[in-house]
Amino acid sequence: MRILIIEDDQRLARLIKRVMEEEHYSADVAHDGETGLDLALRMDYDIVVVDWMLPGRDGPAICRAIRAARRPAALLLLTARGQLEDRVLGLDSGADDYLVKPFAFEELLARVRALSRRFNAAGGDAEELRHDDIVLDLRAHTVRRGDHPLDLTATEWSLLEYLIRHVGQTLSRQQILDAVWSYERDVMPNMVDVYVSYLRRKLNAPGQRDPIRTVRGIGYRLESDDV
Repeated sequence: MRILIIEDDQRLARLIKRVMEEEHYSADVAHDGETGLDLALRMDYDIVVVDWMLPGRDGPAICRAIRAARRPAALLLLTARGQLEDRVLGLDSGADDYLVKPFAFEELLARVRALSRRFNAAGGDAEELRHDDIVLDLRAHTVRRGDHPLDLTATEWSLLEYLIRHVGQTLSRQQILDAVWSYERDVMPNMVDVYVSYLRRKLNAPGQRDPIRTVRGIGYRLESDDV
């Protein structure tokens, strides 16, 4: 499951990200409203955890924009505002759930799990992503090719998930960098090539076709066996 955390308190954002990753979720972070909304509209997230008070654009405005764009992510609004009228305003903005600060991380995780169950039951998300004989189990966070399980790092997993979600599309190195490494500013573009190489080595046992095609001067494309 892929989660976006939009929180301007950088310490809290780091803690939430670490807690999510300890549960084997993939988590991206943005520290202001405009950057967070840009990510939420461009990338595929299962859940967006968004703070109410943010520089640039506040949480309810982000929720309204995501709903207006018909993005399918579940929205969890974090706020120090605990009054009834604030909860009503937050939910009316499009949030699926509301959590008042300060909160225990156990409750945050419980809310995330509940949103995930509700989202899956509504048909908004698949439990697996498949591409030919490659299967990503989004709940167990495991991947296999055919009958063989693959041991991927978190970055390799995110890269493969992004390629599968955009199968058949030629993706530039910058698109992949933005999607997999989000807005980590110290990551060099050649890291895309390095991790595609790592992923290829793990995907391609002897006799198996390499599904990742290099598009010279642009980036990469995931292709099907019938291409």
